[in-house]
Amino acid sequence: MNSWAIALYRYRHFVTSSIVNDIKSRFARSRLGALWVILQPLAQVAIFAIVLSEVLMARLPGIESKFGFAIYLTAGLMAWSLFSEIVLRSSTVFIDNANLLKKISFPRICLPVVVAGTALVNNAMLFLAILVVFALLGHWAGVAIAYLPLLVLVTTLFAVGLGLFLGVLNVFVRDVGQVTGVVIQLWFWLTPIVYPANIIPEQFRAIVALNPMTHVVAGYQNVLLRNEAPDLQSLLVPLGLSFVLMFVAFLLFRRASAEMVDVL
Repeated sequence: MNSWAIALYRYRHFVTSSIVNDIKSRFARSRLGALWVILQPLAQVAIFAIVLSEVLMARLPGIESKFGFAIYLTAGLMAWSLFSEIVLRSSTVFIDNANLLKKISFPRICLPVVVAGTALVNNAMLFLAILVVFALLGHWAGVAIAYLPLLVLVTTLFAVGLGLFLGVLNVFVRDVGQVTGVVIQLWFWLTPIVYPANIIPEQFRAIVALNPMTHVVAGYQNVLLRNEAPDLQSLLVPLGLSFVLMFVAFLLFRRASAEMVDVL
């Protein structure tokens, strides 16, 4: 672990430039360029607010604001977009960069870090867009927003651990990448994002509670919608699982690292 930390520090400029280039490549030949980083999530959040609140008239129990459900959904999507982007991109990061790995000598651990860094920048832009739309709706962020960095950290650790584990496996068993996309879609619907947790039948609530992302998403929703602190005790579940996944993923990565380039 220490050797990887030292290697990342030595190649910090490579990691930073890769993140910048990754973001720039999304908007190559675009006249508005990096403005799309703000405009895309801003449009997405605005559409949710208009369609759910004004057209479908969706209401959230216990929340007086007519935009309550739109805010609830947007908060959950902010958590899920960070998690899913890191997991999905990490699961194919070594295969996608096979040519780079064969031509240039650099610590392979840099690639998952670049993926996580890019996802964090994208998520930060989404967060800024969310704050703008929430303000336009008359919903202002409160002091509970101070807990958001903790939630982002837990989400990132969990996603990186899972994504790195799947990424290494995918090099040797290519079916893993295909299955991951399907599982992430199913996982999304098993997490209370587009529906309130209290509508889940009583007999299934214990199963939903085993879902680590249930607690993470609930934390985002409490902070951004209710201006309440997240349930820190419930976050111990995804946090503990994150450390287990990180340990297993790094152990697997260390053992398979020497063979990965030959397989690719």
